[in-house]
This record gives sequence, structure tokens and C-alpha cells, in this order.
Amino acid sequence: MDPAESRNLIEALLRSEVYQEYERAFSEATGLVVSLRPVESWRLSHHGKRYESPFCSLMSERSRTCAACLQVQERLVAMAVEGARTINCFAGLSDTAVPIRLGNQVIGFLQTGQVFRKRPTRRQFARVCRTLDAWGLEYDRRRLEEAFFQTRIIPPRQHESVVRLLTIFAQHLAMISNQVLLQQRNAEPPVITRAKEYILEHMAEDLSLSRVAKAVNTSTFYFCKVFKKYTGINFTDYLSRVRIEKAKNLLLNPNLRVSEIAFEVGFQSLTHFNRVFKKILGQSPTQYRAQLLGR
Repeated sequence: MDPAESRNLIEALLRSEVYQEYERAFSEATGLVVSLRPVESWRLSHHGKRYESPFCSLMSERSRTCAACLQVQERLVAMAVEGARTINCFAGLSDTAVPIRLGNQVIGFLQTGQVFRKRPTRRQFARVCRTLDAWGLEYDRRRLEEAFFQTRIIPPRQHESVVRLLTIFAQHLAMISNQVLLQQRNAEPPVITRAKEYILEHMAEDLSLSRVAKAVNTSTFYFCKVFKKYTGINFTDYLSRVRIEKAKNLLLNPNLRVSEIAFEVGFQSLTHFNRVFKKILGQSPTQYRAQLLGR
């Protein structure tokens, strides 16, 4: 299964009644936030949700701390591929991810957290403030302190029960995923599925509509018509979005130059890459990287 198909599957699960009912029941019973996210996600999973931690909500207002939280989130899901994992952020709050598997492939994660597993101390809060000072951030210390000490405390034994609940539901979602996937594949012609796979494998090359049509053994005219019908966008826009998604991932690596990334994902010029990136995301690659890395 390609990444685009996995994302479509997670989006279908998010819209499902069974997930929405579970999310509501879980949060009301535990007072904790829960999110369903794809494997690759470049936004904070819990931001804006009803049970979001007030401290985390404050942190998300600053690009430097937002980037730090995104990096913790990416480390967490990398660790959670083999099973449920919990990780602590710089402020000592715990976040947990549980994988959802379809066969041997992880298609997404159930994520919860923004909690302490033991009572926070004044010394701990002082360390947080020193870190924010070192990052050069301005903040309202009184407001931050209030939010920090209002954060939920979940004792280790209770936390283990929460993780078991998520694990059971992840298994349930995996069974539902299989049914949804079959429905999606039956709705999408095999020629479109093969075309998406071919585009992902060859995005770094000079791809054209006619080349992809030939690769999936159909005429250019027919392929153009069918591709737009089932993807909702034309071939050129779809290819651009696939390349930009890959570029977003590469921009996390500060050792790669923007020009290197542009050519690696298939753009023939840096100017074209910058123009397409800004058209899709509303900001340049350099601005996106600076926001992500807190520069």
C-alpha cells in the first residue's frame, strides 16, 4: 500500500461513526485527548482539541516550541512502529502512540498524552523556563506556571490501562480498515492504483502524463480523463503534491540544501520548486523549514 492510499484510509476512518464515537467516549471517560493520525503528519496531533493540555496549547503558539513538539512526535511514531510506546517532551509531559496495522504494514497511529505520570515540581518548572529562555522566547511566566501545574497527572498504573484501551481499539480499527480498503480499491480502477504507485516510485524523474499512461498500458487521452475523475485533480497538480509531500519530509534535515531537495523530488529548477511549494503551502520552503525548526 502506498502512502497516499494509507492517508486516504486514515481519513476514511476519521470520518467513520465508530471512530468518532470512540474518541468522544474515551475523552469523556478519561479526560484525555486522543487523535488518529497517518504515519506521516506535519502538524501537532492534538492541537485545537477539546481536551488539549493548556500548557501544550500555550507552547504551540510559538514556532520554536511547536517545532520541538513536532520533533518529539516524529520520534514517538518512529519508536511505536513495533508496538505502543511513550515518550517525554522537554517539559516532562508524556505522549503515547499505538500503531494500527493492516497486515504487516503500519497505516497510522492512535495517539494520546499531554500528561504527567508523576506530580510536577517547582524545580522541574524552573528547568522549563530556563529552556525557553535559552531559546530566546518571551512568555508570561505566571500564565505558563498556571497552565503547567493544571496539566493532568495520570499515575503509571492508570496510564497502563489507558494504553491497553488504545491497543484494543487499534486492533478494532485494523479490522475496519481492511473493509474500508476493499471498498476503496473496488471503487478505484486498477489503472489509477498502478499509476499512483508508479508516480511514487519515479517522482524524482522527468515524469509526463504520456509516460505514466504508457506505463499503465492505456492511452494518454483515456488516462487523463480517468485520473482526474478518481483523484479530483489533474495529473500535473497530483504530481506536484506528491513531490511537495516528499520535500516537506526532507526539509526536516537541516543538512540538506533547499536546492538539493528540489532536484531530489523531481523539480528541474529551484525557481519552479519554490513557486509550486508556495502555491500549495502558502509559504516558501525556506520559511517552512524555519518555522519547523524554530529558526
